[in-house]
Amino acid sequence: MSACGSGGGGGSAGNADNPYGLAQAGVLRAGTLTDAPPNVYLKDGKFTGFDNDLLTAVAGKLGLKVEFVGTDFSALLSQVNNHKFDVGSSSITITEARKKTVDFGNGYDFGYFGLDVPAGSPISGFDQLTGKRVVVVQGTVQDDYATGKQLDPVRVPDYNGAINQLKAGTADAWIAPAEIGEKSAADSSGKITVAAKQLSPAPTAYAVAKGSDKLREALNKALDEVIADGTWSRLQAQYYPGRPIPADFKPGSGTVVAPSASASAAS
Repeated sequence: MSACGSGGGGGSAGNADNPYGLAQAGVLRAGTLTDAPPNVYLKDGKFTGFDNDLLTAVAGKLGLKVEFVGTDFSALLSQVNNHKFDVGSSSITITEARKKTVDFGNGYDFGYFGLDVPAGSPISGFDQLTGKRVVVVQGTVQDDYATGKQLDPVRVPDYNGAINQLKAGTADAWIAPAEIGEKSAADSSGKITVAAKQLSPAPTAYAVAKGSDKLREALNKALDEVIADGTWSRLQAQYYPGRPIPADFKPGSGTVVAPSASASAAS
Protein backbone atom coordinates (compact mmCIF):
# COMPACT_ATOMS: atom_id res chain seq x y z
CA MET A 1 0.00 0.00 0.00
CA SER A 2 2.92 2.33 0.63
CA ALA A 3 3.61 2.69 -3.10
CA CYS A 4 0.11 3.80 -3.98
CA GLY A 5 -0.08 7.38 -5.13
CA SER A 6 3.57 8.03 -4.43
CA GLY A 7 4.66 8.28 -8.04
CA GLY A 8 3.20 11.71 -8.65
CA GLY A 9 4.60 13.51 -5.64
CA GLY A 10 7.83 14.72 -7.26
CA GLY A 11 10.67 15.68 -4.95
CA SER A 12 8.61 15.40 -1.75
CA ALA A 13 7.24 11.92 -2.45
CA GLY A 14 8.60 8.87 -0.71
CA ASN A 15 8.69 7.09 2.60
CA ALA A 16 10.76 4.36 4.18
CA ASP A 17 9.47 1.72 1.75
CA ASN A 18 9.62 3.97 -1.31
CA PRO A 19 12.11 6.78 -0.67
CA TYR A 20 12.33 7.90 -4.31
CA GLY A 21 8.60 8.20 -4.94
CA LEU A 22 8.51 5.47 -7.59
CA ALA A 23 5.25 4.30 -9.11
CA GLN A 24 5.99 0.87 -7.59
CA ALA A 25 8.28 0.50 -4.60
CA GLY A 26 11.54 -1.23 -5.46
CA VAL A 27 10.99 -1.00 -9.24
CA LEU A 28 12.46 1.66 -11.50
CA ARG A 29 10.13 1.86 -14.50
CA ALA A 30 12.17 3.08 -17.47
CA GLY A 31 10.85 4.31 -20.80
CA THR A 32 13.24 3.41 -23.62
CA LEU A 33 13.39 2.58 -27.32
CA THR A 34 13.51 -0.79 -29.05
CA ASP A 35 15.41 0.07 -32.23
CA ALA A 36 18.47 2.21 -31.49
CA PRO A 37 21.56 0.02 -31.10
CA PRO A 38 24.12 0.19 -29.57
CA ASN A 39 22.47 2.58 -27.11
CA VAL A 40 19.00 1.12 -26.49
CA TYR A 41 17.44 -1.85 -28.24
CA LEU A 42 15.83 -5.26 -27.93
CA LYS A 43 17.95 -8.40 -28.28
CA ASP A 44 16.30 -11.81 -27.97
CA GLY A 45 13.35 -10.10 -26.31
CA LYS A 46 15.50 -8.34 -23.71
CA PHE A 47 16.10 -4.60 -23.42
CA THR A 48 19.81 -3.93 -23.62
CA GLY A 49 22.38 -1.49 -25.02
CA PHE A 50 24.86 0.84 -23.34
CA ASP A 51 22.27 3.16 -21.80
CA ASN A 52 20.04 0.40 -20.49
CA ASP A 53 22.85 -1.82 -19.17
CA LEU A 54 24.34 1.20 -17.42
CA LEU A 55 20.95 2.07 -15.89
CA THR A 56 20.56 -1.50 -14.65
CA ALA A 57 23.94 -1.22 -12.91
CA VAL A 58 23.04 2.20 -11.47
CA ALA A 59 19.70 0.89 -10.17
CA GLY A 60 21.46 -2.09 -8.65
CA LYS A 61 23.49 0.26 -6.46
CA LEU A 62 20.17 1.57 -5.13
CA GLY A 63 18.68 -1.88 -4.59
CA LEU A 64 16.17 -1.34 -7.40
CA LYS A 65 15.01 -3.63 -10.19
CA VAL A 66 14.55 -2.00 -13.60
CA GLU A 67 11.41 -2.57 -15.66
CA PHE A 68 11.98 -1.37 -19.24
CA VAL A 69 9.07 -0.37 -21.46
CA GLY A 70 9.38 0.53 -25.15
CA THR A 71 7.97 3.81 -26.43
CA ASP A 72 8.50 6.40 -29.19
CA PHE A 73 11.10 9.05 -28.50
CA SER A 74 8.69 11.84 -29.42
CA ALA A 75 6.48 10.86 -26.46
CA LEU A 76 9.17 9.86 -23.97
CA LEU A 77 9.83 13.10 -22.11
CA SER A 78 6.16 13.91 -21.55
CA GLN A 79 5.59 10.32 -20.39
CA VAL A 80 8.40 10.71 -17.88
CA ASN A 81 7.05 13.99 -16.57
CA ASN A 82 3.52 12.64 -16.13
CA HIS A 83 4.97 9.66 -14.21
CA LYS A 84 4.10 6.96 -16.71
CA PHE A 85 7.82 6.21 -16.36
CA ASP A 86 10.10 6.94 -13.43
CA VAL A 87 13.03 7.59 -15.76
CA GLY A 88 13.78 8.00 -19.46
CA SER A 89 16.71 6.00 -20.85
CA SER A 90 17.46 6.73 -24.48
CA SER A 91 20.67 8.71 -25.09
CA ILE A 92 18.73 11.87 -24.28
CA THR A 93 20.86 14.90 -25.01
CA ILE A 94 20.44 17.66 -22.43
CA THR A 95 18.99 20.82 -23.98
CA GLU A 96 17.51 23.97 -22.50
CA ALA A 97 14.21 23.27 -24.25
CA ARG A 98 13.98 19.77 -22.74
CA LYS A 99 14.75 21.13 -19.28
CA LYS A 100 11.36 22.83 -19.45
CA THR A 101 9.68 19.40 -19.53
CA VAL A 102 11.92 17.17 -17.37
CA ASP A 103 14.86 17.28 -14.98
CA PHE A 104 18.14 15.62 -15.96
CA GLY A 105 20.72 13.71 -13.98
CA ASN A 106 24.43 14.13 -14.58
CA GLY A 107 25.71 13.34 -18.05
CA TYR A 108 26.85 9.75 -18.59
CA ASP A 109 27.82 9.77 -22.27
CA PHE A 110 28.77 11.95 -25.20
CA GLY A 111 27.77 11.46 -28.78
CA TYR A 112 28.21 12.42 -32.38
CA PHE A 113 25.75 13.29 -35.11
CA GLY A 114 26.01 11.00 -38.09
CA LEU A 115 24.95 11.81 -41.64
CA ASP A 116 23.62 8.71 -43.42
CA VAL A 117 22.89 8.82 -47.14
CA PRO A 118 21.88 6.31 -49.81
CA ALA A 119 24.82 4.57 -51.46
CA GLY A 120 26.18 6.63 -54.36
CA SER A 121 24.90 9.94 -52.98
CA PRO A 122 27.01 13.03 -53.77
CA ILE A 123 26.32 14.41 -50.28
CA SER A 124 29.50 14.35 -48.19
CA GLY A 125 28.86 16.86 -45.39
CA PHE A 126 26.33 18.62 -43.19
CA ASP A 127 26.84 21.81 -45.19
CA GLN A 128 25.25 20.21 -48.28
CA LEU A 129 21.75 19.62 -46.90
CA THR A 130 20.00 22.83 -47.92
CA GLY A 131 17.17 21.99 -50.32
CA LYS A 132 17.55 18.27 -49.69
CA ARG A 133 14.94 15.92 -48.25
CA VAL A 134 16.38 15.28 -44.79
CA VAL A 135 14.78 12.79 -42.41
CA VAL A 136 15.03 12.90 -38.60
CA VAL A 137 13.36 11.10 -35.71
CA GLN A 138 10.77 13.46 -34.25
CA GLY A 139 11.71 15.19 -31.01
CA THR A 140 15.39 14.22 -31.07
CA VAL A 141 18.31 16.62 -30.81
CA GLN A 142 18.93 15.83 -34.49
CA ASP A 143 15.43 17.20 -35.16
CA ASP A 144 16.42 20.33 -33.21
CA TYR A 145 19.60 20.65 -35.26
CA ALA A 146 17.84 20.28 -38.60
CA THR A 147 15.12 22.72 -37.58
CA GLY A 148 17.70 25.22 -36.36
CA LYS A 149 19.46 24.99 -39.74
CA GLN A 150 16.07 25.63 -41.43
CA LEU A 151 16.22 22.34 -43.33
CA ASP A 152 12.46 21.67 -42.97
CA PRO A 153 13.11 18.02 -42.07
CA VAL A 154 10.80 15.06 -42.64
CA ARG A 155 9.97 13.70 -39.17
CA VAL A 156 9.39 10.00 -38.50
CA PRO A 157 8.52 8.32 -35.18
CA ASP A 158 11.45 5.90 -34.97
CA TYR A 159 14.83 4.90 -36.41
CA ASN A 160 13.41 2.13 -38.56
CA GLY A 161 11.26 4.73 -40.29
CA ALA A 162 14.35 6.79 -41.12
CA ILE A 163 16.26 3.77 -42.38
CA ASN A 164 13.36 2.72 -44.59
CA GLN A 165 13.19 6.21 -46.15
CA LEU A 166 16.86 6.01 -47.14
CA LYS A 167 16.53 2.49 -48.52
CA ALA A 168 13.46 3.46 -50.52
CA GLY A 169 15.12 6.59 -51.89
CA THR A 170 12.42 8.86 -50.45
CA ALA A 171 14.99 10.80 -48.38
CA ASP A 172 18.34 12.25 -49.41
CA ALA A 173 19.91 12.08 -45.96
CA TRP A 174 19.27 11.07 -42.37
CA ILE A 175 20.77 12.99 -39.44
CA ALA A 176 21.22 10.28 -36.81
CA PRO A 177 23.09 9.55 -33.61
CA ALA A 178 26.42 8.53 -35.16
CA GLU A 179 26.72 5.07 -33.60
CA ILE A 180 23.17 4.20 -34.61
CA GLY A 181 23.79 5.54 -38.10
CA GLU A 182 27.01 3.55 -38.44
CA LYS A 183 25.37 0.30 -37.38
CA SER A 184 22.39 0.95 -39.66
CA ALA A 185 24.74 1.48 -42.60
CA ALA A 186 26.70 -1.67 -41.75
CA ASP A 187 23.48 -3.70 -41.62
CA SER A 188 22.05 -2.26 -44.86
CA SER A 189 23.82 -4.59 -47.32
CA GLY A 190 25.49 -1.63 -48.97
CA LYS A 191 22.33 0.45 -49.45
CA ILE A 192 23.32 3.14 -46.91
CA THR A 193 26.65 4.83 -46.20
CA VAL A 194 27.87 7.28 -43.56
CA ALA A 195 28.87 10.55 -45.23
CA ALA A 196 30.07 12.51 -42.19
CA LYS A 197 29.86 12.91 -38.43
CA GLN A 198 30.34 15.71 -35.91
CA LEU A 199 30.39 15.98 -32.11
CA SER A 200 27.00 16.53 -30.49
CA PRO A 201 26.78 19.80 -28.52
CA ALA A 202 25.87 18.39 -25.08
CA PRO A 203 26.09 15.17 -23.01
CA THR A 204 23.34 12.57 -22.68
CA ALA A 205 21.62 11.91 -19.36
CA TYR A 206 18.71 10.11 -17.77
CA ALA A 207 15.50 12.14 -17.48
CA VAL A 208 13.17 12.23 -14.47
CA ALA A 209 9.96 14.11 -13.77
CA LYS A 210 10.19 17.72 -12.71
CA GLY A 211 10.77 17.94 -8.97
CA SER A 212 11.90 14.31 -8.54
CA ASP A 213 14.95 15.53 -6.63
CA LYS A 214 15.43 12.50 -4.38
CA LEU A 215 15.43 10.13 -7.35
CA ARG A 216 17.68 12.37 -9.45
CA GLU A 217 20.20 12.77 -6.64
CA ALA A 218 20.20 9.03 -5.92
CA LEU A 219 20.78 8.21 -9.60
CA ASN A 220 23.64 10.72 -9.71
CA LYS A 221 25.31 9.17 -6.65
CA ALA A 222 24.89 5.64 -8.00
CA LEU A 223 26.21 6.71 -11.42
CA ASP A 224 29.40 7.93 -9.75
CA GLU A 225 29.68 4.54 -8.05
CA VAL A 226 29.47 2.58 -11.31
CA ILE A 227 31.99 4.96 -12.88
CA ALA A 228 34.40 4.43 -9.98
CA ASP A 229 34.06 0.63 -9.94
CA GLY A 230 34.83 0.32 -13.67
CA THR A 231 31.37 -0.62 -14.94
CA TRP A 232 31.08 2.53 -17.06
CA SER A 233 34.47 1.91 -18.70
CA ARG A 234 33.65 -1.76 -19.35
CA LEU A 235 30.35 -0.90 -21.02
CA GLN A 236 32.02 1.82 -23.10
CA ALA A 237 34.52 -0.75 -24.38
CA GLN A 238 31.77 -3.31 -24.99
CA TYR A 239 29.37 -1.10 -26.93
CA TYR A 240 31.74 1.46 -28.50
CA PRO A 241 34.96 -0.48 -29.16
CA GLY A 242 37.73 1.82 -30.27
CA ARG A 243 35.71 5.03 -29.85
CA PRO A 244 37.93 7.75 -28.36
CA ILE A 245 36.58 9.68 -25.39
CA PRO A 246 36.92 13.48 -25.77
CA ALA A 247 39.53 14.85 -23.37
CA ASP A 248 37.09 17.35 -21.87
CA PHE A 249 34.28 14.84 -21.24
CA LYS A 250 33.90 13.78 -17.60
CA PRO A 251 31.03 11.37 -16.88
CA GLY A 252 28.83 11.76 -13.83
CA SER A 253 29.65 14.48 -11.31
CA GLY A 254 33.19 14.76 -12.66
CA THR A 255 34.59 14.08 -9.18
CA VAL A 256 35.36 10.38 -9.71
CA VAL A 257 37.89 8.81 -12.04
CA ALA A 258 36.78 6.22 -14.59
CA PRO A 259 39.33 3.40 -14.75
CA SER A 260 40.54 2.42 -18.20
CA ALA A 261 38.64 -0.43 -19.83
CA SER A 262 41.68 -2.73 -19.54
CA ALA A 263 41.96 -1.98 -15.82
CA SER A 264 38.24 -2.68 -15.40
CA ALA A 265 38.56 -6.03 -17.16
CA ALA A 266 41.54 -6.98 -15.02
CA SER A 267 39.62 -6.26 -11.82
